[in-house]
Amino acid sequence: MSLLLAPWTRLALLVVLLAAAGVGVLLYEPQRLLSEGWPPGLPMGTAVLLFAATYGLCTAAFVPRPLLNLAAGAVFGTQFGLAAAVGGTVLGAGISFGLGRIMGQEALRPLLRGRWLKAADSQLSRHGFRSMLAVRIFPGVPFAAANYCAAVSRCGWLPFLLATAIGTVPNTGAYVIAGASASSPGSPAFLASFGFIAVSGVVAAAVAWRKRDRLAPVLPRELTPSHPPVVTAAPHGP
Repeated sequence: MSLLLAPWTRLALLVVLLAAAGVGVLLYEPQRLLSEGWPPGLPMGTAVLLFAATYGLCTAAFVPRPLLNLAAGAVFGTQFGLAAAVGGTVLGAGISFGLGRIMGQEALRPLLRGRWLKAADSQLSRHGFRSMLAVRIFPGVPFAAANYCAAVSRCGWLPFLLATAIGTVPNTGAYVIAGASASSPGSPAFLASFGFIAVSGVVAAAVAWRKRDRLAPVLPRELTPSHPPVVTAAPHGP
């Protein structure tokens, strides 16, 4: 196997690529293009597609999705903004998943030795759609971290992308509505969206706290420690 195809070489290239993307976001702030520098006069369909493509690239480069969702609502309103944001979310998730699967999975899978890591990998590998749907619905897990963790696991492409498309709609919609109604912060739409964001965050934290023990793997019966039998010495005769 050539050096460029070695697992650790690909992982190093991935780290360099992601670091460069993060530095680029800090220096150039590409999210401003979506909210301030969007070219006027484009047909709505073309604008939505271009926005979704730019959104996907930005999320792959670690731009926070809430900012992009707010920008989608401010630029396109609720309906078209939601379509652009969800499409960009799926695209960005697919880019990150593909990079992690191709450049990082082979090197990182042998390192999944800890109890929590093995339990999380088992959940994503055996119940990919259900696990990713829960991660997407309940906020709290960073978007990029969830993408790369799923890529290292054996979760399939279709369950990953389908769960992302469905699970991100509620939270994304709340931010898009907030962005679309930001000019009137006292409106019922803005207050309802802001309340949904706050309540969903509290509920996600409470659920994660109550279900934290489920990640602990169950020991097989034969490995479960048990007390050794007590052996008593038989009395010896004279």
